[in-house]
Amino acid sequence: MQYDYEDFSIAKISPLNRFTRDIPSISKWRASIIIGTVACINLTNSMLGGILVVSLPNMAHELGLSQDLLLWPAGVNALACGCMLLLSGSIADVVGARKVYLLGAFLLTMTTIACGVCNTGLQLILFRAAQGVAVSLCIPSSVILITSNIPTGTYRNTAFACLGAGQPFGYSIGLVLGGIFVEEVSWRYGYYVGAILTFISFLISIFGIPADTVLVDSQSFGSVLQRMKTEIDLIGCCLLSSSLGLFSYVLSVLASGVSHFLAPTSITLFSIAVLLIPLFIWHTLRQERLARPSIIPPSLWSNPIFTSLCTTVFLIWGIFSAVEFFLTLFYQSVQHLSPLQTSFRFLPMVVTGASANFLTGWLVKRVRADILVLLSAAITALAPLLMALVDPGASYWTYAFFATACTPICADVLFTVANLVITSIFPPKTHGLAGGVFNTISNIGGSVGLAVTAVVASSVSMGEQGKGESGPEMLMDGYRATFWLCFGAEILVLGIVGFGLRKIGKVGIKVD
Repeated sequence: MQYDYEDFSIAKISPLNRFTRDIPSISKWRASIIIGTVACINLTNSMLGGILVVSLPNMAHELGLSQDLLLWPAGVNALACGCMLLLSGSIADVVGARKVYLLGAFLLTMTTIACGVCNTGLQLILFRAAQGVAVSLCIPSSVILITSNIPTGTYRNTAFACLGAGQPFGYSIGLVLGGIFVEEVSWRYGYYVGAILTFISFLISIFGIPADTVLVDSQSFGSVLQRMKTEIDLIGCCLLSSSLGLFSYVLSVLASGVSHFLAPTSITLFSIAVLLIPLFIWHTLRQERLARPSIIPPSLWSNPIFTSLCTTVFLIWGIFSAVEFFLTLFYQSVQHLSPLQTSFRFLPMVVTGASANFLTGWLVKRVRADILVLLSAAITALAPLLMALVDPGASYWTYAFFATACTPICADVLFTVANLVITSIFPPKTHGLAGGVFNTISNIGGSVGLAVTAVVASSVSMGEQGKGESGPEMLMDGYRATFWLCFGAEILVLGIVGFGLRKIGKVGIKVD
């Protein structure tokens, strides 16, 4: 079946949804169950990431993780998740969101326990990769659960706001809990807590999330396989996922040093990743010409709103990941703070991140989306600017507090806006794929942001050797360079949003 994606300017579609369908009425209690469980899974996953960041030195020492593999427990999770998102979303569209979500929640519980009981660095890396696969099953299916059960309007806006709030809120909680567990008991308790929360969400979801549609629930295994063959662009999924996976791997290698990137293996994998891109483009053009399913229809990219939104998501998540990472290094490597002291300095992110999400859920149908994103991007731009100008010896309350508070605002506003727009562009039967598209773009954006800024910081710091500066001063020179780079990227975002999203109008408006 071929869908008309062309000429979908949001300004011409009022209300927002181009593709609409009748959504069965559910009680507010059941809607709250859906929102609460999907937000809790998102929160727990982000919390585990925060725990890992603070606990990594202790984990590396206890598990014998070498310096060359130090970034892999964090990177492999994003790598596995990013490679599977599009395929998982497409499968959820065919098999049913509830089934895929419950499978993902159960696997996330098991892999989180496994991370907590692992005995070697290799085991930790493998279990973190499996954790990424489990998360990839939950994220796109969460989007379907929201869009298929909650009508367009205030409740759906709130649902996406809560889903987005789980990321900064969970990460900040993870930083605090990680610091406490590392200093008081063991980093393993963080994973035990995460497993308990995930399992509780899994049990509630079994009884609280409505069954999938009758058509999905009644289909036989053979018909499911047939639908997967005819309705999912499996070749496109494999080509794009392989390319993104190879790129993510090479970027993680690049983040550990340019010399590693120049190794024959890295160059070979990078070349393969580059070659897969034109092959993927040719395949999608052919699929669209033959009226067959395409993982991302090429005609979508001809619309400035979709292209600008995806570019903005890519840049903002790169900036957010980089600023968050180098703030942690600034506190620990330059100011020599303990993990617990570092954790408490990230608490402003909890307040501003959650507040930005909930406020966006309320404002999004009252204020033009481009204005919301533009204002939030301007506020977030203050974070790298302040850290580029910071005096390392200054009080936390003069620079770092405001930088930390401003960091998550644009990412959280954009999360709600982008999900509402992207799910309005894709047909209802492909909302799992829509969720996969958004999260894949943000995932690869974060990887690119970390890799590029890590190379810049390392190069600048190494260039300062022999100039009589102390170790922390050389590190700070590299960190300043990355913060200036992030500030420049924020200025670029302001230009893209101001020009590319100027016709987007209001989103999240209820369809009568």
